[in-house]
Amino acid sequence: MKIAVMGAGAVGCYYGGMLARAGHEVVLIGRRQHVEAVRRDGLLLETRSFSARVPLAADTAASALAGAGLVLCCVKSTDTADAAAAMAPHLAPGALVLSLQNGVDNAARLSALLQRPVEPAVVYVAVEMAGAGHVRHHGRGELVLGPAAASPQLLQAFAAADIPVEVSDNVVGTLWAKLIVNCAYNAISAITQLPYGRMTQGVGVLEVMRDAVDEALAVAHGEGVVVPGDVWQAVERIAQTMPQQCSSTAQDLARHKHSEIDQLNGHVVARGEALGIPTPVNRVLHALVRLLETRSGEPGTTPAL
Repeated sequence: MKIAVMGAGAVGCYYGGMLARAGHEVVLIGRRQHVEAVRRDGLLLETRSFSARVPLAADTAASALAGAGLVLCCVKSTDTADAAAAMAPHLAPGALVLSLQNGVDNAARLSALLQRPVEPAVVYVAVEMAGAGHVRHHGRGELVLGPAAASPQLLQAFAAADIPVEVSDNVVGTLWAKLIVNCAYNAISAITQLPYGRMTQGVGVLEVMRDAVDEALAVAHGEGVVVPGDVWQAVERIAQTMPQQCSSTAQDLARHKHSEIDQLNGHVVARGEALGIPTPVNRVLHALVRLLETRSGEPGTTPAL
């Protein structure tokens, strides 16, 4: 199977690297510095169980995805529209497009822009870019897919690449469950620039996280979404299983990049306003991260308060 990864950041490089290591023809589409490093040395894939340089193709142009039977869209939510415009002329008619993105509405946005089905995938993986062409995996790596995406061929490809997949009839609810976990962690980790283990030990932090979770759950229920499982238990488990991980929002601010906070806490605030559901804690977390984004580009400043 030829597989294209649109957005060769940490998530895209991890899944692309694992699939290439399993023998699939993979092309990463990303920024020039990463593309040049991968072309020169292969992708350095550093995981808990192995470290290897994986040879695979890389390109800065979306035209490289031509002929791919599977396209993994891994761009930031803020880049979804641009990615759709870039991909549209090159997608094969029968290609399966999966959205491996944060937030709850990216697959629908891509589908509307591309005028073709796009299936959501819920991603649970702790990874970071440790340098050009170097992805470091800290834990987990499973995906949740809906029945429409889970063909036997795809499941076999992921299994051979050691990527666990769960098939669910409630992917929307699972997306919301992940969004709620992100609302609990991402902004606070970004504001403090602390990993989850240390962050949750702060005085009053768990109470703030609990309030953010309760607000987000209320909004999800207001949307008619059934959120599976015990969300607060899932929140507590993250700090236990990934104590050294900083949120993607924290990583964005540390690199002076705009984050996806509008699609996380900001999405809860916006939908809460539309539904008449108060979300004061999520509003504060969203506002603080947005303020830090404006401050992070100033000379001599750091993204942490």
